[in-house]
Amino acid sequence: MSEITIRPMVPEDWDDVARIYLEGIATEHATFQTDCPPYAAWDASHTKECRLVILADGVLAGWAALHRVDSRWCYRGVAEVSIYVGERFRGKGLGSQLLNALCADAEKAGYWTLQSTVLQDNTASRALHTKCGFRLVGRRERIARDCHGRWLDTYLMERRAKADEPEGIKKL
Repeated sequence: MSEITIRPMVPEDWDDVARIYLEGIATEHATFQTDCPPYAAWDASHTKECRLVILADGVLAGWAALHRVDSRWCYRGVAEVSIYVGERFRGKGLGSQLLNALCADAEKAGYWTLQSTVLQDNTASRALHTKCGFRLVGRRERIARDCHGRWLDTYLMERRAKADEPEGIKKL
């Protein structure tokens, strides 16, 4: 990989985004979801800002986006991270580039806390989040059942913005 580009996600990226999401679902370590929603549902559940894709030599290799944790005004600066890297691009450092870019965009947009829920067996995701400045807040035991009916724990990780009042706070 010689050329890495990070840019805002556009609707035309959806086929690749959905394919990468399905690859993550197939690992059974990335999410409790068992299927990728249609674009309209995904679009409605994620913020319009802070949606990024990473391209390796022109090929869409991963994506990241935010989901508002709570619609109340007092939580306007808190969002949950979704980040997925395509199967053939994992382990090449693209995830940290993408997550660091998402964190920077989130602060510019006014988010003061980003959180991520990581399934118990996803050690790569925990390491990625730690590398990008997230801290472990806690472990939620037997929080949900996976697609095989097994109870799983999740780790709640969070990252605070450098400033208590990020520069984009007035936009939210």
